[in-house]
Amino acid sequence: MRYIIIGAGAVGGSIGGRLYESGHEVVLVARGAHHEALRDRGLTLRTPDEVLRLRVPVVDRPEALELREDDVLVLAVKTQDTTAALDAWAPSAGHLPLVCAQNGVENERLALRRFRHVHGMCVWLPSTYLEPGEITAPAGPLTGMLHLGRAPHGIDDTALRIAADLEKSHFLAPVVPDVMRWKYAKLLANLGNAIRALTGPPAGDADLALRTRAFAEGAAVLDAAGIPYASEAEQAEERGRRVDIRPVPGSPYLGGSTWQSLARGTGSTEVDYLNGEIVLLGREHGVPTPVNETLQRLTNAAAREHSSPGSVTITELAAAVAVLDVDSGR
Repeated sequence: MRYIIIGAGAVGGSIGGRLYESGHEVVLVARGAHHEALRDRGLTLRTPDEVLRLRVPVVDRPEALELREDDVLVLAVKTQDTTAALDAWAPSAGHLPLVCAQNGVENERLALRRFRHVHGMCVWLPSTYLEPGEITAPAGPLTGMLHLGRAPHGIDDTALRIAADLEKSHFLAPVVPDVMRWKYAKLLANLGNAIRALTGPPAGDADLALRTRAFAEGAAVLDAAGIPYASEAEQAEERGRRVDIRPVPGSPYLGGSTWQSLARGTGSTEVDYLNGEIVLLGREHGVPTPVNETLQRLTNAAAREHSSPGSVTITELAAAVAVLDVDSGR
């Protein structure tokens, strides 16, 4: 199998780099300055144990690559960029397996409109991409935990073969028949990403209170919608101490995907498909979601205005939530 990593950022670069390091065929897909750095200098992948410098083949568009029948596409762009990526790759590759290695739960539905064989991947992979050509993956002893299965459900030989390759490449890769149940659990865990992006490092009781409320809203919405999700106990038991964040010399882990989007000034984040997913389901099922609605609105504003992480104080955020609390009758 050859792996085509569409979106070689933090997650895609970590998966592609580890697969390549372990002897698998990999092609990275990147754009702009990141593509140029990967082409000219290769991928620098920093881990707690070593710095890897990998000359992984890279292209910037589908037309630059001759596809093969043994190719597997790994989609690792943010959800707001999924439709454009699918539009670009589906005409030539719609018959090939596609793995959605992404946060949120919308990507698989988008992909199934264009690809015959879609797999979901629940990505527990702390990683950072801030500079072109450079990725930091601070977890150890394994780089990440990647649950894998057919979308929306099921197991097939392709999933088992991919998982076997990942298991040989510093990942825990359980193959499960209910991958979306794990992805909904990850969605709940991602609801606090926006708080870190907006306010910076955790700030005591007020920060914890908002995170707790964001999660509680999400759980209430999923319960009202009848959507199953893996429990925190299940996730902790599966992960054990095998995917713990550890120090990487010279590369502190500062924040997750939403924080990184603001730090890089991309102009967008995936908040509409994280907190916004909970807001959508809440409106459909009559469950108020003032914390998630506030996080979605303020994060979108910060991205549009190219604000740096930490541009909102926890007091300002709590006050904005309180306004919606009044409107929702809390």
